[in-house]
Amino acid sequence: MSQVILYSTDGCHLCELAQAQLDSNNTHYKIVDIIDDVDLVNRYGTRIPVVLNKDNKELGWPFELNELQQFLG
Repeated sequence: MSQVILYSTDGCHLCELAQAQLDSNNTHYKIVDIIDDVDLVNRYGTRIPVVLNKDNKELGWPFELNELQQFLG
């Protein structure tokens, strides 16, 4: 079963904002720190935070809570 993933890294203020939105929506998610994976850094390094939903679709920052809710269904 796929789950929601938040691509993030330590010290990312925008990532903290995205995490707060996920928390306020009571979303179960996994945080993946991109820093230890060169491929993830190349893919998301300038785009984090990025949320990946259960359908493997991405929602990149900036987004508001209502956009996140629609994205997650």
